[in-house]
Amino acid sequence: MPSTHAVTNQVPDLVDTDLAADPPLLEAVAREGAGWSLDALHDTGRRAGSAQVREWADAAHRNEPRLRAFDRVGHRVDEVDYDPGYHALLGEAVSRGFAGAVWAGADGLGSPPRPGQHVARAAGFLVWSQAEAGHGCPVSMSHAVVPALRASPELLAQYGPGLVSTVYQPGLADPASKPGLLAGMGMTEKQGGSDVRTNTTSAVANADGSYTLTGHKWFTSAPMCDVFLVLAQTAQGVTCFLVPRILPDGSRNPFAIQRLKDKLGNRSNASSEPEFDGTIGFRVGDEGRGVRTIIEMVACTRLDNALGSAAGMRDAVRRATWHATHRRAFGSALIDKPLMRGVLADLTVESEAAVTLAVRLAGAQDRAPHDPHEAAFRRIGVTLGKYWICKRQTAVVGEALECLGGNGFVEESGMPRLFRESPLNSIWEGSGNVNALDLLRVLSRESAAVEAYRAEVEAASGADHRLDAAWKSILDELRDPAEERARWLAERMAVVLQGSLLVRHAPTAVADAFVGSRVAGEHGAAFGTLPRGVDVDGILARAPLG
Repeated sequence: MPSTHAVTNQVPDLVDTDLAADPPLLEAVAREGAGWSLDALHDTGRRAGSAQVREWADAAHRNEPRLRAFDRVGHRVDEVDYDPGYHALLGEAVSRGFAGAVWAGADGLGSPPRPGQHVARAAGFLVWSQAEAGHGCPVSMSHAVVPALRASPELLAQYGPGLVSTVYQPGLADPASKPGLLAGMGMTEKQGGSDVRTNTTSAVANADGSYTLTGHKWFTSAPMCDVFLVLAQTAQGVTCFLVPRILPDGSRNPFAIQRLKDKLGNRSNASSEPEFDGTIGFRVGDEGRGVRTIIEMVACTRLDNALGSAAGMRDAVRRATWHATHRRAFGSALIDKPLMRGVLADLTVESEAAVTLAVRLAGAQDRAPHDPHEAAFRRIGVTLGKYWICKRQTAVVGEALECLGGNGFVEESGMPRLFRESPLNSIWEGSGNVNALDLLRVLSRESAAVEAYRAEVEAASGADHRLDAAWKSILDELRDPAEERARWLAERMAVVLQGSLLVRHAPTAVADAFVGSRVAGEHGAAFGTLPRGVDVDGILARAPLG
């Protein structure tokens, strides 16, 4: 081989590794009551980090979903074809219980619930999402739809067993005959986006108790799911409906897919614009109470947004640390350069704070049914976590990509896909402004949630004077929260909450760096600007392992 083709100083592939070998995650899972699940979590981590799963993920993005609107002779079929890798990823996720399985016992559809099961599911979802994020959309929606169906026990009894199943069977078929079901959602429309009360899709009651829907949805992801929760207008206002792709009599429900979205990222997952024309739906909850009916679903998907963004951050930090460990420059490994170590430490602190908060929220999800304090904390904590963790993902991934230099800018590195994915969770289920406004509603209407937040933050009272001072500034702001300050308040409350958790649970190196930089403001506008004197070695010991 000519000497010009000799390959030296290139980083080996990061494959066949345990993505669950992550100290902050493992500690949080045990702390939140799911230590019993660690063996299964490591099994998920090894599978997610395998070369086989990486090949599936690459293929699912290389061969994007394609709309097949008609069959050979012109009948409408409105189906979407995916690469086999997508089905393989989705099948693994469902079989590991990351879709609706966690609700089985709680809803009388299986064995009794186990303490910590939502934490176990959340940790598994966080680890598995690092393999490939796109297929997580139907997984998350299928997880979230079950509690919404509690508003209509007959629909829960009919579709619940399939939704909590750990069997994935692709393709459209009579739901009663399928061993497992997936659920999607169709809320937004062209004219409204997050303002779902302006939806124009209409629903007219039929004599048999069903409704006929007419309208056009703007963003309906995973159109090959078996059932969808959609919003439509009745005479009483916005109402929630369950729309199956295949009706109980075996016929196809009108679900005319106009096109698939050409998206920035999340390209392995199809997002569509379906038209409803004579489409049959079954009411979920009361007429005119559609938004309230789906609020439990929104809480679940927003938590998954936070988990997904925490996953993206950990994946980015792992890739950056792996590269720095194996790449040499100016006489030594990059990981030994003080400037690079400072950047990696900063990224590690940010991502550990995200993981710690996300798993704490999963713990609240577990305890909420029998603990009013935890239910109240979940209400405000999920809003804050969704807002801030999702916002931080793009910044973290962008800086991690830069750690790889030009090698991070090419597709083979995986970083471009991770970067394109990074803004999604901040948009899905309400963008930053929507969540900031939701925080204001909580502050004005739900005093128990505010007190639950106070108790969580004050659990660290006296441990760090900088954290105490920041909490005092929030109390001053809470006396008269204004809309124009809602983003500042959401960010500050989220950061102080993360600081409280880290002061109580993380090593001193991480907690001190986080409070000094994020809470006390001893930090620049870019990563790699931690305060003087932080324990970089102690922080990097917390980085996810390659």
